[in-house]
Amino acid sequence: MAKARGGSDWIDAAAAQAIVSGAHGDPFAVLGLHEAGAAFVLRVFQPGAERVWALLPDPVALEPLGEGLFAAALPKRVAYRLRAEGSGATWEWDDPFRFGPVLGELDEYLLGEGTHQRIWQVLGAHVITHEGTEGTHFAVWAPNAERVSVVGDFNIWDGRRHPMRKRGATGVWETFIPGLGEGAIYKYEIRGQGGQTLPLKADPVGFGSEHAPKNGSVVRRIDGAVWQDADWLASRAARHTVEAPISVYEVHLGSWRRAPGDRMLSYLELAEQLVDYVADMGFTHIELLPVSEYPFDGSWGYQPVGLFAPTIRHGTPQEFRALIDAAHRKGLGVMLDWVPGHFPTDPHGLGRFDGTPLYEHADPREGFHQDWNTLIYNYGRTEVQNFLVSNALYWLEEYHIDGLRVDAVASMLYRDYSRNVGEWIPNKDGGRENYEAIAVLQRMNITAYGEVPGIVTVAEESTAFPGVSRPVNWGGLGFGFKWNMGWMNDTLSYMQRDPIYRKHHHHQMTFGLHYAWSENYILPISHDEVVHGKGSMLDKMPGDGEQKFANLRAYYGFMWGHPGKKLLFMGCEFAQGREWNHNQSLDWHLLEDPQAGPHHAGMQRLVRDLNTLYRATPALHVNDTRPEGFAWLEGNDAEGSNYAWLRKGGAADPVVAIVVNMTPVERRLRIGLPEAGQWDEVLNTDAAIYGGGNRGNLGGVTTEPVPWHGQSQSAMITLPPLSALYLRQSA
Repeated sequence: MAKARGGSDWIDAAAAQAIVSGAHGDPFAVLGLHEAGAAFVLRVFQPGAERVWALLPDPVALEPLGEGLFAAALPKRVAYRLRAEGSGATWEWDDPFRFGPVLGELDEYLLGEGTHQRIWQVLGAHVITHEGTEGTHFAVWAPNAERVSVVGDFNIWDGRRHPMRKRGATGVWETFIPGLGEGAIYKYEIRGQGGQTLPLKADPVGFGSEHAPKNGSVVRRIDGAVWQDADWLASRAARHTVEAPISVYEVHLGSWRRAPGDRMLSYLELAEQLVDYVADMGFTHIELLPVSEYPFDGSWGYQPVGLFAPTIRHGTPQEFRALIDAAHRKGLGVMLDWVPGHFPTDPHGLGRFDGTPLYEHADPREGFHQDWNTLIYNYGRTEVQNFLVSNALYWLEEYHIDGLRVDAVASMLYRDYSRNVGEWIPNKDGGRENYEAIAVLQRMNITAYGEVPGIVTVAEESTAFPGVSRPVNWGGLGFGFKWNMGWMNDTLSYMQRDPIYRKHHHHQMTFGLHYAWSENYILPISHDEVVHGKGSMLDKMPGDGEQKFANLRAYYGFMWGHPGKKLLFMGCEFAQGREWNHNQSLDWHLLEDPQAGPHHAGMQRLVRDLNTLYRATPALHVNDTRPEGFAWLEGNDAEGSNYAWLRKGGAADPVVAIVVNMTPVERRLRIGLPEAGQWDEVLNTDAAIYGGGNRGNLGGVTTEPVPWHGQSQSAMITLPPLSALYLRQSA
């Protein structure tokens, strides 16, 4: 092909045409410095150049071959730079074709096998020094592509200028672009089978993105992190056991609070304002709606395109780390919502990434979500499974995330999820379970718990699929906890009813105790309950203004006393009046309203006090997932819509009695108690400080030796209307 002479012999005509047209599948075999007999031939493709020199101690002028191609003979293999002139300009650069591969044989082997647990360390864009030169290494998986190029402003988006080198059977393409550094905007130009040039693609493993609506990937460094959370990391395993108090504040970063001018807060601003607020409110964890880069604000992050990129809406990866570090230094854990169930069809995303259904299934009966108009990952493909599991590990390791709440698990577990007969494909045994998705979830949990000590995973799973929060070696999915969607739906259905009708639905509030120990449950009042016309939590409550607040206070009292960890969406803690809107701040001004303010501030104080009591009282959390921590006193008083139960911790921990009245009628009634003596009223949702009528049992109650509710002792109590009381044995 190549000759050590000159003129048309410098390069094969077909190869030259393929280089010029951007059709060559292996440009590294042509361009750069190559041995040719007793000499070496340097070939350069630089459209727009009129003259090119190889900058050696004695510069060598390259012969123009036409259409941007140049060549010259060099006496030996030597490092060189290039200089060009054209249209009155002069520029210099290091030739990307001078540099050898970056990926090693072990990386290539593990990528090909689908067992590289940390693909982000080898794929994506990394600022490195390679063969003594600084630049950026790019690597991307596109096994069915005929040619892949990196394009950006740095090469006027011309895919012919920086084509990549294919790494054998792995399907990975890579190149090193010298002189390119952090902040460079790039995409991949992919030539699919048959020569079709695809829409430009963002980097599936990119660490940064442009601000929407632009969608280019951005070179971002993620190395060199400086953490100050060693104490937190050493202690967090104990904070994630089933015995620990876990109370989660769920947050959408874009609408929690806005800066002047309606600007979203930055990660650095959130590191102060949000972290301080959540710590003051007594929560143990912040859960963030997805922060993986996403194109459409209205998806709230649940249709991500850049799974490895913290959204630029609030800042850079380093600034996101600062938010996590600040939370840890305040004693708060941080969970992320993680979305392995589907991805959007945006042209720059993963769909038909290399011209074929690479990440998704080809058959829409397996690969298309009808509910969300999104694509479903092909979980049976080893590389896709590896991509997802590695992404989970990425957030836990690189950003010290404490937990992942996995979105829409039910949609992954069942092949017929939200599909009619004939619209889905059974598994190999003819059933509806998605074996491949189950394997992904199990592998993710095994990897996460095995590689990162002290973390926790949580499933949003709305069916009765068995063993969601049981270990994989017991046949479970391996999650630490599961959202109790049944409890949420039942109790909210009850609470929305006028109290006069509640007696007919009494056991909607008790039914959760029939299965409360089957999983490790979190009780969720999440963003899904305050959107899409469902109204706010306050809106759901029946009655006039005062009664709405009283109902909601009683419900929170019921929730915090019920077995299970707690989760509350932002704004619910101060009873925001309107439905959540992702495009604007929460209505913080309600706390200052002279009319409604005392009720909203009272609700906020109640949630703070519930968190404080929950965390400080072992009886309220130690046995959240075990039946020995719960005993009904009264679960069948449908006519009075009253409920009473005991919560128990260890043998030495004081017992707590919770009594709830779900009618607007004050009651005087007797409750059984397990021990004689004084019982203090440690929380009353009707207290004046919470906006209530201040009725109750000031000073507590003293038992009498009158058997009641199966207990040896009992006491008469005043139970205010629409209220929850907590009574605890005096020390």
